[in-house]
Amino acid sequence: MTAWDPDRPVDFAEAEEFLRACHAELPKLGPVEPRLAVVREQIAALGTYTHTHAELVHGARMAWRNASRCIGRVYWRSLTVLDRRQHRAPDQIFDDLVSHLHTATGEGHNRGKLRAVISIFGQAVPGRPVTRLWNDQLIRYAGYRGDDGMTGDPQYEQFTSAVSRLGWTGKGSAFDLLPLVLQTGDGDPRLYELPESAVLEVPLAHPEYSWFAELGLRWHAVPAIANMRLSIGGVDYPLAPFSGWYMGTEIGARNLADAHRYDQIPVVAERLGLDTSSESTLWRDRALVELNRAVLWSFERAGVRVTDHHSESRLFLTHVERERRAGRDTPADWTWIVPPISGGLTPVFHRYYTEADQRPNFYLDRSAQQLSLTAIPQVSVPAQRTSPELRTPAEPAAAVCPVTGQTGARPVAEPEPLPADQDFGPDIDLHPAYAADPEATVRIPVRPKAAPGAADPDATVAIPAGPTPITAEPVPARKRGLRRLLG
Repeated sequence: MTAWDPDRPVDFAEAEEFLRACHAELPKLGPVEPRLAVVREQIAALGTYTHTHAELVHGARMAWRNASRCIGRVYWRSLTVLDRRQHRAPDQIFDDLVSHLHTATGEGHNRGKLRAVISIFGQAVPGRPVTRLWNDQLIRYAGYRGDDGMTGDPQYEQFTSAVSRLGWTGKGSAFDLLPLVLQTGDGDPRLYELPESAVLEVPLAHPEYSWFAELGLRWHAVPAIANMRLSIGGVDYPLAPFSGWYMGTEIGARNLADAHRYDQIPVVAERLGLDTSSESTLWRDRALVELNRAVLWSFERAGVRVTDHHSESRLFLTHVERERRAGRDTPADWTWIVPPISGGLTPVFHRYYTEADQRPNFYLDRSAQQLSLTAIPQVSVPAQRTSPELRTPAEPAAAVCPVTGQTGARPVAEPEPLPADQDFGPDIDLHPAYAADPEATVRIPVRPKAAPGAADPDATVAIPAGPTPITAEPVPARKRGLRRLLG
């Protein structure tokens, strides 16, 4: 966890390090020296600078590549980047967040073929308040404490109580979707309820035990982290929610199993008829395995992509070897990389990793965590928009983007684990509309697909440069460039 000062000017050395790396990895961007000269001038005048669209896209992917707690980084090139830097109005931001979930989940016959997506909103500017979500994830369930104990997710009891004081009323069930709390600048927090069409959920059943469905358990398909700051080349983006897909153990061995969450291990053990009189019967372990079997089986039966911890562990070592061949280290936090079930049976258990802070990266700031876990300050008249009828995003372009068990615009087979010595071809295959459309997204196949004329495993396709035009309120004369550059 970090302490972050949003008024801190950008360090040119950090900007230079990123830009040199970006241009080295994307050689068709051209020489870096002219770009460095422009950035140096902007930082000297304004305390910050604006990324080109190409820098933003590749910087976000580099941040995923450097995220030491993520086991699914073999797919970092497939991240779909939605550039929302020009959107500042709360209603527009909320619509973008709903659009994010539609894009991540898929539409029509593609629903459930999840892809990794990040939506990047305005950067932090010295002297200006930031926009952020108070939720730690876009989709989470409420927790209620009553006379009969807890209903729902105990981890969100305080947050549920706080949004209730702001005017939200839940149904009181075990799986009520929490509203989003959005605060732009110095304004009051605003409540927004997600439309049901944006949230794909999977009811849980078991391949052998018919009674399992009677437990009434379910979980949402898309994990979408919302309170981490994205830092690229010294520029910070405090609102940059990103999503992927679940590894089954995150649901079956943590969210539903932890004693401070849904605590379902004793319930499952009782229905299985296990002897719980002694720990030596390993009743917890047996119940845990069946709970995780139910998660994987239910997601697969529903056509929603999910990955198991054995396959993902092998793929992570593929990523480590791939990065080694590219001349890059792979930072990793062992305590997060090793799965919470059967860790010793996975290859990631028997290795040591470097925990370097490589940038670009994602950071959880103390202030952001406090907003998501503690009571929200009372405001006088919170604005609300309940269950809006939002425009449905257009069908994704035909290019395919599979991501770790739940990505891709069209149905594809689950990627097979690849050996560490596998030779990889070029990775990038950009949609033709990308060069002409600043809002277009990049979709990359999981399986290597050769780009014309590319021979290098780390070859890339050129992305047009040029700062995103942004408008803004008047500023003092000595900061005249800020209006044109940052808005």
